[in-house]
Amino acid sequence: MSTRNWIAVGLTIVSMALIIPGLRSDALTITATMPLLKKPLYEETQSILRAIRRLYDSKNYFVAGLVLLFSVIVPFIKAGLLGVIMLTKNPMTKYRLYLFVRSVSKWAMADVFAVGVFIAFMAGNAIDNLDAKLHPGFYWFIGYCVISNLSFQFLYVPPPDQAPTSRMAPTTS
Repeated sequence: MSTRNWIAVGLTIVSMALIIPGLRSDALTITATMPLLKKPLYEETQSILRAIRRLYDSKNYFVAGLVLLFSVIVPFIKAGLLGVIMLTKNPMTKYRLYLFVRSVSKWAMADVFAVGVFIAFMAGNAIDNLDAKLHPGFYWFIGYCVISNLSFQFLYVPPPDQAPTSRMAPTTS
């Protein structure tokens, strides 16, 4: 395996270590206040997993499913498939899996979700009666997004016609 692919594997392991606290730790608190009152009218702190659960409990099944799929399931499938790519010996299978993971990566909306949380943060701070606060879970998740995308930039699987063969070609004298 090339150094480049070892780096991709190492970065994928790091990204998986980042996504766990990114999903479980508090990511965002939204607080709504009324200027006359000293107490907040509404305050909610959510992690990504709690947000999915809350969406599900409030019968927003489609949105909960999308967030679960693109922010939880697809990242783990991508990491698992990287392992399969590295262990597969058949160059054609390896290359097809590589192309599949590249196309799935485009649909892994984890980074879009993170941007959405950041936009909610900015919107909350732009309105007088709303306040938003980012927590470590957001930064863990952003770290996952950056490192995961970087890992697949390093990954290289040549097309089967360019893959080195393990057998020596017969020589003619």
